[in-house]
Amino acid sequence: MQAVSGLGKGDRKQLAAIIRGTKGAVSVGEAATILDVPRAAAAKKLARWASKGWLSRVQRGLYVSVPLESRTSDIALEDPWLIADRLYAPCYIGGWSAAEYWELTEQIFRTIVVMTAQKPRDRSPVINGTSFLLRTVQNETLFGLKPVWRGQVKVSVSDPSRTILDVLNDPLLGGGLRSTTDFFVNYLKSDNRNLDLLIDYADRLGNGAVFKRMGFLLERLVPEEQKAIDACRERMTTGNAKLDPVLASNKLVTRWRLWVPEGWAKENLVD
Repeated sequence: MQAVSGLGKGDRKQLAAIIRGTKGAVSVGEAATILDVPRAAAAKKLARWASKGWLSRVQRGLYVSVPLESRTSDIALEDPWLIADRLYAPCYIGGWSAAEYWELTEQIFRTIVVMTAQKPRDRSPVINGTSFLLRTVQNETLFGLKPVWRGQVKVSVSDPSRTILDVLNDPLLGGGLRSTTDFFVNYLKSDNRNLDLLIDYADRLGNGAVFKRMGFLLERLVPEEQKAIDACRERMTTGNAKLDPVLASNKLVTRWRLWVPEGWAKENLVD
């Protein structure tokens, strides 16, 4: 635990200028530009201010300010979305984190899902006490996103239809099959429901298994949506997929070329 200690007048003035001139976090390069000093000098200043408890180091070369009322620099991230955007851009907030934002779930997930075009070695980093789950995506699949303001910074989050597409593509990003289905149920009941857009997004993503999962669930959740169900059937690829790749699935629903867990073939999925 790093206790906060005093800063001289000059340091306070410089630190204030840096905080005003940055959004959410400060890098060595930004500090060097704002203070008009070499990068090495800026790095030393940031490290010294962190040692005194006025900044908290997020990772090498990136810091966040410590609230004035804090007595220690060991602080939780004030807004993890801002840090995700700084560390993993180009990226967007997705999965269950986006589902929470769009009110598709009442569950509270403490880990932040980040879909990034980067290929980080650590896919489950913990930064200042906040856990992240990272998934690598291709640049061409960075579509269906909405910019949202987080303070003075715009951060991308998957829109409701893209959120559903992502969790159908990988149910793990929805917290598993049951909660992914709950997201879908809530989406279908919401004002954001747009099955034509969902089909279009799935076409652009290009994963045939998504149409099998989507069609299977639509047929059970909203059987009256025959147009969307037929669109899924028309786009089915050869071979069999699993409703949830991580679950044991011993029942093959031949209509959808889909292996499902026991009980899901006939289960009424709507309460």
